[in-house]
Amino acid sequence: MQIAKNAVVHIHYTLKNDAGEVLDSSDGSDPLVYLQGHGNLVVGLEKALEGKKVGDSLSVSIPPEEGYGVRNTDLIQDVPRSAFEGVPKIEVGMQFHADSNHGPRTVTVTKVADDTITVDGNHPLADQTLHFAVEIVEVRQASKEELSHGHVHGPGGHHH
Repeated sequence: MQIAKNAVVHIHYTLKNDAGEVLDSSDGSDPLVYLQGHGNLVVGLEKALEGKKVGDSLSVSIPPEEGYGVRNTDLIQDVPRSAFEGVPKIEVGMQFHADSNHGPRTVTVTKVADDTITVDGNHPLADQTLHFAVEIVEVRQASKEELSHGHVHGPGGHHH
């Protein structure tokens, strides 16, 4: 079976940056399982996997526009320290969930000053080209329940 919309796909992958550093990998663990065509992966990787089948391997570079996006300076803000009431120590690199005009967003602290905290709502991999090495391990048709929920159920997938 080829990878197409509504297929449940099991892949092993390694993700590297432009410097060749490994950012993430399924090596030594279970494969990543996702539902093709439902936004479960970055769009560029889903496009590259379309039409592949079990046993295929590929290396693909995904530009920021089809990965985690281009850095948006509007998502970098100075926030009053008072907005972090109840957090005794705020450090660069800490992440928080914030409500935005586009729904909930994860923000990362990039600077800590006396009265203000600078947070960045861009994905940490924004502006980066993603280099994937992928092996397709299994492909099957999704169940009706998986399709209605938009994600995979069972081993390697989501559990309700």
